[in-house]
Amino acid sequence: MAKKRRPQTKAATPSAVDGPIPVVGAREPCPCGSRRRYKACHGREAAHAVAELVQRPFEGLPNEADWVALRELVPAATVELTLKGGLPEGVPSVTLATVLPMAWPALRRDNGAVLLGLQNDTASGDLSRDLADTLRRALVAAPGSPVAAERVGTDGPRLQDLLDPEGAFEPAVHTGFEFWVENAENATGEVAASLDRANAAAIPTVRLSGVDAAYWCETPDKNHLRWVMTHPEEELLDALARLHAAGTSSLGEGTRLVGSFRAHGLTVPVWDLPSAMRAEDIEKPAAAFAERLAVALADDAPLTAEERRARGGLTSRQITLN
Repeated sequence: MAKKRRPQTKAATPSAVDGPIPVVGAREPCPCGSRRRYKACHGREAAHAVAELVQRPFEGLPNEADWVALRELVPAATVELTLKGGLPEGVPSVTLATVLPMAWPALRRDNGAVLLGLQNDTASGDLSRDLADTLRRALVAAPGSPVAAERVGTDGPRLQDLLDPEGAFEPAVHTGFEFWVENAENATGEVAASLDRANAAAIPTVRLSGVDAAYWCETPDKNHLRWVMTHPEEELLDALARLHAAGTSSLGEGTRLVGSFRAHGLTVPVWDLPSAMRAEDIEKPAAAFAERLAVALADDAPLTAEERRARGGLTSRQITLN
C-alpha cells in the first residue's frame, strides 16, 4: 500500500527577533515566530552545541588538575584568578569559588568584586566557554547583584582566552562557606542559618602540599585520597597496574588503591585510608608513591599476565563523573 503523502508546504522563515531566543520545549513553537517547532528551528543550534562535548575543558589553564578537582571533588574552595590585561576598572578582584549561594553562576559584590561559581550545570558541551561567558557578564554586572544562567553561543571566548596563562592558581580549601558573605562572623537570621546548613553538608577536605592536585577527605566510615593526574589515561593505568601487581600501589598500612574516577578528560586514582589517618599523615607516603609512579610510567615493557589482570581490575572499578 502506498504511503499517503503530506501536502508539500513552504517552510516558514525564522523572524528577526531582538535579543537572544529563549529556550523552550523541543515540540513547542519556536519563540522566533517562524511557526516551526523549536527543535527544528533555533533549537538545532542549541542541540549542536550540546553535542560538541569538549573532553578536557580546562586543558591549557594553569593547574588543570586542580580545576577538575574543584569542579568535581572539593566542597568549599576559592582561587584568586588573574585576567589577561589586568582587572577592569571598578573590579578589585575575581575569585573562582566551588559553589555560590542559591547555585548562582556568579555574583558581583557591593564593592565590585566578582565571584565565579564552578560547580554549576552548563548549557553547552564546553564548560570553559560557558564559564567565560558568565565571567564576562559578571564583570559588567551591577554591584550587589547575582548573574543568571544564559544559553551560550558556540563562537564566544573560553577561559583560556580570558585568563593569564602565567597567573598563579593556588586553591584555598575552606572548612565551610563563610566566603559567601562579607563579615560572616556577624551573620544573623536566615543568612546564618543558611551557612550552618551548607557547612553541615560539606565533607572535610584538605589539599596536600607535597604533591599536585591530591585531596584528602574525611567520611564517616573511612577517609580517602583523591588524586587528579594529568598523565595520559592508558599510560597511567599501565603504571598503576605495574605497581598494584608488585604490591606497591598502597600508601601505607591499612590503605588501598580501590579504583579511579574519570573527570573532564583526566584520571583520578582513589585510595581508601583508615579513619585515623589524617591529611598530614599521608603527605610523605604520597610523595613516595609519586616517585614509584614516575618509575612505572617510564617502563615501556609489555605488561605481564599478572599486571594485565591488575589492570583489568582497576579498569572495572572506574567511574565517570561527567
